[in-house]
Amino acid sequence: MQSEAKRPSFAAQMFGHRKLLHDLRSGMMHLIYFYGFIVLQFGAADLIWKSLSGSPIPFPYYNGFALSQEIAVSLVLLAVLYGAYRRYLERLPRLKRGWKPSLVLWFIGTLMLSVLFTLAFERLAHSSDSVPERFAPVSAAMAEGLRAIGVPLGGLAADIGYELFWWLHLAVLLSFLVYVPQSKHFHLLTGPANLWLRRRSPVGTLAPLNLEDEEAESFGAGAVEHFSQKQLVDLYACVECGRCTNVCPASNTGKLLSPMHLMVKLRDHLTEKGAAITSKSPWIPRSMGGRLAGAHVMGAALPAWEEGFEGSMTSIAPTMAAQAQAWSVREAADATEAQLIGDVMTEEELWSCTTCRNCEEVCPVGNEHVDKIIDMRRYLVLMEGRLPTDGQRALQNIERQSNPWGLPRGERAAWIEDCESKTGIRVPTMQELRKTAAKRASGARSGLETAMATKAAAGASGNGASAAVAEPHAPELLLWAGSMGAYDTRSRRVLYDVVRLLERAGVSFATLGLEERSSGDTARRIGNELLFQELCRENIGTIEKYGVTRIVTVCPHTYNAFKKDYPDFGLAPDVVVEHHTELLARLLEEGRLKPLYPLRERVTYHDSCYLGRYNGVYDAPREVLRAIPGVQLKEMERSRANGMCCGAGGGLMWMEEQSGVRVNAARTSQALEVKPSVIGSACPYCLTMMEDGLKSLNADERVAARDVAELLAASVFGSEQADGS
Repeated sequence: MQSEAKRPSFAAQMFGHRKLLHDLRSGMMHLIYFYGFIVLQFGAADLIWKSLSGSPIPFPYYNGFALSQEIAVSLVLLAVLYGAYRRYLERLPRLKRGWKPSLVLWFIGTLMLSVLFTLAFERLAHSSDSVPERFAPVSAAMAEGLRAIGVPLGGLAADIGYELFWWLHLAVLLSFLVYVPQSKHFHLLTGPANLWLRRRSPVGTLAPLNLEDEEAESFGAGAVEHFSQKQLVDLYACVECGRCTNVCPASNTGKLLSPMHLMVKLRDHLTEKGAAITSKSPWIPRSMGGRLAGAHVMGAALPAWEEGFEGSMTSIAPTMAAQAQAWSVREAADATEAQLIGDVMTEEELWSCTTCRNCEEVCPVGNEHVDKIIDMRRYLVLMEGRLPTDGQRALQNIERQSNPWGLPRGERAAWIEDCESKTGIRVPTMQELRKTAAKRASGARSGLETAMATKAAAGASGNGASAAVAEPHAPELLLWAGSMGAYDTRSRRVLYDVVRLLERAGVSFATLGLEERSSGDTARRIGNELLFQELCRENIGTIEKYGVTRIVTVCPHTYNAFKKDYPDFGLAPDVVVEHHTELLARLLEEGRLKPLYPLRERVTYHDSCYLGRYNGVYDAPREVLRAIPGVQLKEMERSRANGMCCGAGGGLMWMEEQSGVRVNAARTSQALEVKPSVIGSACPYCLTMMEDGLKSLNADERVAARDVAELLAASVFGSEQADGS
C-alpha cells in the first residue's frame, strides 16, 4: 500500500481553482474575477472598436454577447463589494488593510461602473442602434434612471456622458495595467507561470547539497541570490492572501514567523537589492524622477500574545501586527549590505517553522515556503554554526550516539529483550538470521559431504545426483524501530503492540538491532545536511547488505526520509517502505487480523504532517480505527490535509518554544473541542506532544492519547493484553 501526496494538476489549479475553493466564499469570489475578466476583455475590445469605427465588432449572436457582458460586469461588481466587505467589515485577520489593498478594489469597481455607464449613455445617445432591452437589462435600467433625472435621448448631455465614461474606462484600464507589475497583482502573470514551472519531484522533497563540490563558496542560502530560479519566481507569484499564515502553527500560536510575510519580505529585498546593484528604480524611470530611497529591514518586534485565549487558543492577529510593525523602510539602509538572515529574516522566524507544509497545501499559486527556510537553516548550521542550544545538543547527540538524547549507542537494541520479557516474542535481528543461515548451510554441506563419501566407499554411483542446501526463509519485512521506539519508554509500548500484531497475523519480520542508526530526519530539517548524508549512506549500506526489500516503521519522519530523501543517495527504487498503519490496514483487509473485543471509545484522530501532507496517508489510520468494534470516530474541525501540526516537526521536537502558547497545547485544545475519550495518533512525536498537551490542560485524567496500533491491539487481544504493553 504505497501512498503518495499528489499536487493538483496545472489545469485543476489554474482553471478549476482547486485550492482557492477550499474556502468556498473567497474561492467563488475569485472564480468570478477570473472568468469575469476573461469575458470582459472581449467587451473592452468591443467598446474601443465601436468608438473608433462607429460599429460594433461583428461577433456572432451579438445580442447574446451583449447579455454575457452585462452579467459578467454585474457579477464582478458584486464580487468587488463582497471583497471590500470581507476585508474592511468582516475584517478577516489574514487580509491586509490599507490604501494598497483598497486601491485594487477601486480600480476594478471603477472599471465595472465605467462600462455600465458607457453602455447606458450609449443607449441614450444612439438609441436606434442599441441592443434590445432584454439583452441589456442593467444598462437599460440605468439609462431609464438617467432619463428620469433629465438626460434626454440623443442630446449633448448623452454624448458628453458617453465620451466621459468611455475615456474614464480606458484611463483606468491602462492605469491598472501599469499598476499590476508594481503590486501583488503581478500574480496575474507570475501565478500561472509558477504553477506551470512547479517542481515535478515528490511533494516535500528537499534538494540535496553536493557537499563534495570544491568550487562551492557556501552551502544553503545566506543571500537572496543563493535561492534557485523557481524559488525566486515564488516570491513574485505571492498573492498576499494570507492563507498560508492563517494555517501556520507558528503564526497561530504567537511566534513571529508568518509564511506570507516570508514571501513578501524576500520579494521586497530581492527587488531593492537588484535596484541598488543596477542603480535603477524598479518602478519609475530615472528621467521621471525615479530614485533609490533606503531599503526594507526588520525592526525589533514580537507578537503581543495575550494570555487567556479561549477555545483553540490560536490567533494570527499578534503575528500579523508584529510583522506589519517590524518590516519598514529605513532611509539610511543599503539593500546590498542588508543581511538575508538578520535584517530580512530573523533567526527566531527560521527556528519557529515546524516544516508541516500546511502553508504550501493551501497556497493557490503553488508557492513553496519550507525549502527556503531549510536552505537558510542550512546556511546558518553549515557555514556559521548558529542554531539554538538545545538543537545543537540534539545534533551532537545524534552524531555521537545516533539518538537525540545522547543515550549509549550500545543500548539501541535493549528494546528487543524488553519486548520479549513483556510480550513473550523474541524479535530476531538480521545479523542473527544471517549467522543462523550460515551455520545451517555449513552443517548441511558437512552432512552432504559425509553422505557422499559413505556412498562412494560403498560403491554407490551418484549419476549426477546432488542435494540442494536451502537458505532459511528470509523475513517478509524489516521492522525499523527508530530512535523513539528504541529508547523512549512510551513509544516502546507502541512498538511492542506492532510486534504482537505482526506475530498474530503470521508476518515474519526482523530488525537491525545495534546496526540501526538514526534516520537523519532531525539533522536534515534542522539544517545539518552533512550529518544527514552520513547517516543516510550508512543506513543504505546496511539495508543493501541484507538485501532488504520491504521496510515498515512506526515513525512518519523515518518513513518520509526513506521514501523521499534516501532515493537521492542510492536507496534502490524497489525497496518498499510502509508505515505501520498502512500495513495494519492491509492485514485487516486480508482478514489476517480480527478485532473481536469492542472498545467503547470516542476517538478523534490527529493527522501526522509527515504521514499526511507529505505522503498522502490519511485513510489507512482511519480504516484501522473504523475496523475496531465500538469505536466512534469523530473528526476535528482541522483534520486531514488541513490538520494542524502538533509542533514537533522540523527538529522542534528537541527545542523549546520561546514565545506565545505551545503548539501542542493549541492542537490538543482543538482535539478536546469534539469531546473525545481518546486522541488517536500514528506518530511517536505526535503521541508525545498530545500527552504533554493533555497534561498542560489538566485533561489527562479524562482523555487518553493512544497510538492507532495500541487501540487495535486492545481490540484484537482483549484480556490477553500484556501488562505494560
